[in-house]
Amino acid sequence: MKIAKRLILAAGLLAAGLLQAQAQAPAPVAKTALDSIAEYRALLADGNPAELFEAKGEDLWSKKRGPKNASLERCNLGKGPGVVKGAFVELPRWFADTQKVQDLESRLLTCMSELQGFDAASIIKTPFGKGEQSNIEGLVAWISAESRGLPMRLPQAHPQEQQMYQLGQRAFFFRGGPMDFSCASCHGEEGKRIRLQELPNLTKNPGDGVGFAAWPAYRLSSGELWGMQRRLNDCFRQQRFPYPGYTSEVTIALGVYMGVNASGSASIAPALKR
Repeated sequence: MKIAKRLILAAGLLAAGLLQAQAQAPAPVAKTALDSIAEYRALLADGNPAELFEAKGEDLWSKKRGPKNASLERCNLGKGPGVVKGAFVELPRWFADTQKVQDLESRLLTCMSELQGFDAASIIKTPFGKGEQSNIEGLVAWISAESRGLPMRLPQAHPQEQQMYQLGQRAFFFRGGPMDFSCASCHGEEGKRIRLQELPNLTKNPGDGVGFAAWPAYRLSSGELWGMQRRLNDCFRQQRFPYPGYTSEVTIALGVYMGVNASGSASIAPALKR
């Protein structure tokens, strides 16, 4: 009987101890919707379909095409003819041959026109994801991937680069249209989101792989790779503005503004987006 009583007493003390431990243990942190989205992206990251576009772009770079039957291997993206690695994180920038500040897509248009003989005006009018527009998106996927992990470092030494930053800043905060929206309406302060989509503050450095340092990106919702030009044109659409036009000055200026603000952030392009 004494042994039985001792066992009962020990069991009671153990149960009391477990209850006390449970009471003192910190409550489990509830998983938020944003946490779930982050996990979902992490699971897909190793198999990012953007890799297919990268392979296409690498092939297009060295393939002889166009009326001049030439490749893009002599294209100067800012680091010298044919140099790809490190070029993406320094664009948009000023180019002496065109006397313009150009982003990656407008610079590719210049090279495709001069080296391969393509009609740049015709490509500009082509819908996104079609014809040579689709080929450019493959090229930007590969070119950006060649600088993955490098810090953004857009130059600002040339007066035109500085002017484009100022123009981009003005465009970013300009409100208008039927919704009275600006870029800053969504991306001008911390803690904003649309439904479950986080909206980074692009008026300052949003951090590694966020905002400008994540585009071009593969869009899961559409099954397509989007370059920065398509991304910006779609932002204007959502503001109920007319499309600014492919490689228009305002889109390049916005790229300068966001890119300079992102200085130091590591590029993860082409990233994976919803």
